[in-house]
Amino acid sequence: MENVYHAPPIPGSFIWKRAHSLMGFWLVLFLTEHLLTNSQAALWIGDDGNGFVRSVNFLKNLPYLQVIEVVFLGIPFLIHGVWGIKYIFTARYNSFHTDGSAPGLPYFANNQAFTWQRITSWILLFGIVAHVIHMRFVDYPLSSEIGAEHSYMVKVNMDDGLYTLSKRLDFEIYTPKNVRETGEKITMTKTPPVADIPSGEDLEILQQRNQELDWLAQLEKIHLKEDQAIVVAKNFGVAELMVVRNTFKNPLMIILYTGLVLAACFHAFNGLWAFMINMGITLNAHSQYVMRMITVVLMIAVTFMGLAAIWGTYLINLKN
Repeated sequence: MENVYHAPPIPGSFIWKRAHSLMGFWLVLFLTEHLLTNSQAALWIGDDGNGFVRSVNFLKNLPYLQVIEVVFLGIPFLIHGVWGIKYIFTARYNSFHTDGSAPGLPYFANNQAFTWQRITSWILLFGIVAHVIHMRFVDYPLSSEIGAEHSYMVKVNMDDGLYTLSKRLDFEIYTPKNVRETGEKITMTKTPPVADIPSGEDLEILQQRNQELDWLAQLEKIHLKEDQAIVVAKNFGVAELMVVRNTFKNPLMIILYTGLVLAACFHAFNGLWAFMINMGITLNAHSQYVMRMITVVLMIAVTFMGLAAIWGTYLINLKN
């Protein structure tokens, strides 16, 4: 009887490492798209961030957006992040000078890149969580509608430049005084009487009245200090643009987001170089060198787009 060779099963660690690499590659593409979109708030000076507005509205209007976010962002981040945390705690660094009891190879660029890959993992672990909390929960626009008109509301720190921008970007500004006056005006308006058997017109009036009260409730849900205001925009993209502008008025946020972008871009494109090796695409020294040059150029370009959004949205493009 002939001996039949049975290939050994593929180790689970091998599968997870490849999944980690593939998800990392996908996240590099997402990072590039994300920073490209954000850069449009700053780079087209004089365009008032309309490229950003169009891109954000396009993404916001995608069908089944929440499913897309979970499948194509949530799951890849989870897989890459969980396996990445394991790397953080099990990695052995040899890019430092040692006393001889352990290898120390500080003069090799690849060893240094390996160390920085793990250091940036720590920055991204906390930075991405903080970024999601900030943009998707703390400062995420509230929405309401009256008839066919949608409103998106965000809280901002007041400055004179908002008044000129409101004319060009078509949004309204509600200071604490305006909110109180608007609330008094809406609540003092009596609901018109409705017949025992309401007609279609009566139902339309009731619906509009309920929508006005809901709009007011959303407006009053945002607690303002005297130096703050609410921007009420007619589309989501403009509201998000005002969130970005308001964020980068704060010097501390500029510093924190600068660090996050630098860490993300290095981690992404150094990881892309390693991905090409892990997948057996660049196996010899020459191909790895060429790929290193490509990833460096891409890293510089994408980093520039990210930093442009941080330093240029308010300070250069949308201050007035």
